[in-house]
Amino acid sequence: MSIFEYNGSALVAMVGKNCFAIASDRRLGVQLQTVATDFQRIFKIHDKLFVGLSGLATDAQTLYQRLVFRHKLYQLREERDMKPETFASLVSAILYEKRFGPYFCQPVIAGLGDEDKPFICTMDSIGAKELAKDFVVAGTASESLYGACESMFKPDMEPEELFETISQALLSSVDRDCLSGWGGHVYVVTPTEVTERILKGRMD
Repeated sequence: MSIFEYNGSALVAMVGKNCFAIASDRRLGVQLQTVATDFQRIFKIHDKLFVGLSGLATDAQTLYQRLVFRHKLYQLREERDMKPETFASLVSAILYEKRFGPYFCQPVIAGLGDEDKPFICTMDSIGAKELAKDFVVAGTASESLYGACESMFKPDMEPEELFETISQALLSSVDRDCLSGWGGHVYVVTPTEVTERILKGRMD
C-alpha cells in the first residue's frame, strides 16, 4: 500500500459561474481500520481561498500550519490577502523545496481571483501544478471522481446547482473506494458568502 493511501481521502474542487465548490470526505483511517469520521481536510486561508490536503493526515496538518504561517507573513508585509494564483505558487515552492523527503500530500487549491474569477488547481507531492478550467480531484477516490465529475459537470452552474453536482459526484465516488467515505464536507464560495454543508453518506 502506498503511503498516500495510508489514511484514505477524497477531494474535489469544481468551478461554477463566478463561484466555486470544494468538497472532501470525512474518514480518517489507518489502512482499512476507521479511526475518525469527522476529519477535516479542507482549510480556509481567507474568505475567498481554500485549500484541501489529501494524502497522509499528519503531513497534511503540518503543511497546513506552514501555509497559514506563510500567508500571515504575506498579509503583514503586503497588507492584503494572497491571490489564489500566488498561493498556488507558494504551495508549489514549499513542496518542491522538500522534494528529497516530501510531504506526502496532494493539495487542491480553490479560490476567487481578480473580478471574482474562479481558480482551481492541484499538484503532486513535489509541487508540479495541474491547472484546470472545470474540476480537479485528488486522493484515493480520484479515479472514480474523475468519471463522476466528467459525466456530471457542466459550465457556468449557479451556486445551488454546483452544490448538488459536487455532492452527488463525491458521494457516488466514495462508495466505490473503501479507503474514503463516511459522509462529506462541502464549501460553496461566492463573492459575497461562504456556505458550508455536511453530507451524510454510507457509514461503512
